[in-house]
Amino acid sequence: MLMPKKTKYRKMMKGRMKGTETRGTQFEFGRYALKALEPGWITSRQIEAARRAMTREIKRGGNVWIKIFPDKPITAKPAETRMGSGKGNVEYWVAVVKPNRILFELDYFDRAVAVNALELAAQKLPIKVKIIEKEEVSA
Repeated sequence: MLMPKKTKYRKMMKGRMKGTETRGTQFEFGRYALKALEPGWITSRQIEAARRAMTREIKRGGNVWIKIFPDKPITAKPAETRMGSGKGNVEYWVAVVKPNRILFELDYFDRAVAVNALELAAQKLPIKVKIIEKEEVSA
């Protein structure tokens, strides 16, 4: 699972996911990508499940880039615990995603297989996403 090696503070506030993403919205590596259409939290387990689905579909060819990292700790208190006595322990890590953010990039020679791999990955994610392609610049 993805998680930070160390953090300055162990616990974090919830925060708000207003507006759209301005960074991480352009292609950097691959020819195909998954772009977020709505805000949400994506856990490290969901990122790993999507990565496995993609790499299994494209077998040994092509490359996959993960463009998000789960750096926000989510805490939870044990079941049947009385109110008070502080904030709970860190249970898992999430990546905060806003609309327009590119989540995964993929490079593969066969378009049909690449799109299918991204569709499989999209099923593992809790938010709506769109498959986008890089416009080829013909000289």
